[in-house]
Amino acid sequence: MNDVVTISEKEQGLKTIGQISYAIHAVVAVAAVLPGIQASILLLLAAFVLDLIKKDEAAGSWQQSHFAWRIRSVLWAGILYIVTSPLYLLLWLPGVLAWAIVSLWLLYRVVRGWVNLNSNTAMPR
Repeated sequence: MNDVVTISEKEQGLKTIGQISYAIHAVVAVAAVLPGIQASILLLLAAFVLDLIKKDEAAGSWQQSHFAWRIRSVLWAGILYIVTSPLYLLLWLPGVLAWAIVSLWLLYRVVRGWVNLNSNTAMPR
């Protein structure tokens, strides 16, 4: 039996913002893995700022965990990209591999979060 979960108009608006944010995260993560295709860091920053601005509206709801999930994902990915950037600048191949691993990790978090968002499920802590 299919259980249909209905959500309020406010929750639907937050879910739409989540969809947009996850889509931007996915574009950046996929582009970072594919050679020759680099999405702008500005895209990721735009999604990050959007999440920071809207996270308070989700306080107390199941979507609060998604905002926290996306914000933590961007912060950790940013830290990992910065830490591995000397590899990229000094030794090209190890840097490319390190960035690919970070990007795949980010893509995993995006897919996992997006799936949960689509099923109206909170993210685990």
